[in-house]
Amino acid sequence: MRAGLNPALTRENHMLKWITGDKLDHPMADARQAREIIADLPTIDSSRALEDIIYWLDSLNHTEGFKLDRRFENIDLLDVAAKNHQRKLSQDYLSTERQQKFRENKLWKGVYGLWKHLGDAYLKCVAQYESGTTTASSSRKILPVIAARGLRALSLQLKWTLLRYGLAEPRIWSEMSRLYQLAEAGGFADNVIAVYPGSHGQSTVRQEFLKAMMISASSTDGLTPVQQEIAERVVAHFSSLFRLEKTPSAACNYYFDLGGSNPPARMIKGAAPGATLRYFGAGEGLPRLKRLAAEIKETGGIPQDVHLGGTFQNEMIVGVLNHLVQYWSENPPERSTQRHKMATRITIVPGLTDILNTLDPAHSDELDFSQDQTAESWIVENVSDGGYGAIIPAAQSDWVKVGGLIGVQSETSIYWGIGLVRRVASDEYQQRRVGIQLLSKTAIPVRISHAASGVADSGDREPEPAILLSTSPDSKGEVGVVMRAGLYNPRDSLDMTVSGKPYLLMPASMVEGGEDFDWARFKVMRRAG
Repeated sequence: MRAGLNPALTRENHMLKWITGDKLDHPMADARQAREIIADLPTIDSSRALEDIIYWLDSLNHTEGFKLDRRFENIDLLDVAAKNHQRKLSQDYLSTERQQKFRENKLWKGVYGLWKHLGDAYLKCVAQYESGTTTASSSRKILPVIAARGLRALSLQLKWTLLRYGLAEPRIWSEMSRLYQLAEAGGFADNVIAVYPGSHGQSTVRQEFLKAMMISASSTDGLTPVQQEIAERVVAHFSSLFRLEKTPSAACNYYFDLGGSNPPARMIKGAAPGATLRYFGAGEGLPRLKRLAAEIKETGGIPQDVHLGGTFQNEMIVGVLNHLVQYWSENPPERSTQRHKMATRITIVPGLTDILNTLDPAHSDELDFSQDQTAESWIVENVSDGGYGAIIPAAQSDWVKVGGLIGVQSETSIYWGIGLVRRVASDEYQQRRVGIQLLSKTAIPVRISHAASGVADSGDREPEPAILLSTSPDSKGEVGVVMRAGLYNPRDSLDMTVSGKPYLLMPASMVEGGEDFDWARFKVMRRAG
């Protein structure tokens, strides 16, 4: 950086004058110097670039004396400069294993910090406008952009909170309310504006508000972080079709109170309307969403006008679309089995590798895993035939995410079962709650390899551990097997050894794949010998 512009060098020199309200003495008070600050931002090190941008945003937010249009110009410079850097760090975050906690935490703090400081900066502009210290003519053009960008920054704070299955701060909802009410009162909520430069930068304040509302209504606690990314892009794609009304209607099955700080909620039949309530729903977005899912499934391609921000498997995209169809519809999914309240504990083992180590025959007959450092004790709140609802120790369970494979042992059983984490959420007490689908109450350690007739290379037939999910075939003669990711192939049969006895597994279907496992079903036949 040029001398005098480095944040680390200017912090002490300028902060006291900014805070005490002396004569405006800020490096970005001069337009030329502000552009030099932007030009001197790191171009390759995106983490450092965001750190510098956050510093300058924070300094602007703590400095009085800027005229509104000059303040906005500075924020705009920093906002636009951050675009490519935050995009890169966002992609890095989604591709980072959650077990790499230090890196995951650094990336999350960098991107969330940007959206938090940008949101604060645009709200600072609103406060300055509302104070009456600026002229109407100077603010008329930029106020709709300020409101829309502020809402987008808040929506992205919501998104990044949900990526960690956290609970959105109440201030996010109250700040969204403030911005949307400003637009309603100013009569520009539906005005089409260039929120950002570029072909996809046009929107309205209403659309930006509805994006956040629909993300909240889409039950993303049942999606993996990558699936949440797809869902957020789909919400943005259909946002112009969503409905928002001041009175209840059949098309609006959710509501939001502009006078409070609570998240949106599903409409309750017979609920009394209120002056600060706004009712919303997917509107025409729902049938269009269904058509998109059908088109992708039928053609195997993504329409050119649908931008998901990356390349994803069609199966994953269709799965997310089907999830959104369910939660945007009038009747959301209900539990398939009744849950019963229960207070007990279960021991949990994370991931396929640790589960296989637990089930290895070298372990004792009781498969006692209590001494293993990877095991965790979770508190069960409720139980059903299909699984558990549990509270998890947040300080220890940073690895937990939707779709994660776990070993499960109840207090009353000596046997291990296999489960999948299906839902993760945080409550107002910062407790993390999970929904667990139980795949099998009994996990049987087996050895599998490619059958001799399935592969040409005999060197590919080295046996490796896997988990058999049932003690006997079902009515179709099939069994479920969990194995390492990438091992299942619909063309290849497998040899399986259980307690020294050989079996032939003929592929029937892939049930589900995760980061470290394949869960598949096979026709099973006993081999001679």
